[in-house]
Amino acid sequence: MAIRDLIPWNKNQLSTTGDVYDPFVTFHREMNRLFDDVFRGFGSFGNLGRPMMEGQFGWPRIELNETDKAVTVSAELPGLSENDVQVEIANGVLSIRGEKKSEHDNGGRYSERYYGAFERRIPLDGVQEDRAEANFRNGVLTVSLPKTEQASQNVKRITINTN
Repeated sequence: MAIRDLIPWNKNQLSTTGDVYDPFVTFHREMNRLFDDVFRGFGSFGNLGRPMMEGQFGWPRIELNETDKAVTVSAELPGLSENDVQVEIANGVLSIRGEKKSEHDNGGRYSERYYGAFERRIPLDGVQEDRAEANFRNGVLTVSLPKTEQASQNVKRITINTN
């Protein structure tokens, strides 16, 4: 199998049926490419036209864990080091940003790996911003933020009515 067989669409390739031009296959491929380009940016704010990881449905993926005493945010950042990532918190918003740089020039090669700048903003309420701690281990960034005393006191229980 040649590497060109793995590429789903190529502007020089007219159809998969050899050298026979099939207008329906070409139309189908072009429509798929257009829809892929449009939906590539969903999940990020205003990044529809930006390439790479910024438009990849909120990359990096995060996990949010909340207990009575703290909020923990974990982000998977494979292939990055702690020097490639910047973590900030201001006005109740945790920002995780960075850039994954390509190791090779992508000329003539097909790649499904993502490269480029990324940023995630996670709104957090009732945390002690000055006591935040961040750890980076095995490609996973973990940010721990202790809750304020007032945050646990402001919780109001809502009763569920049955009809």
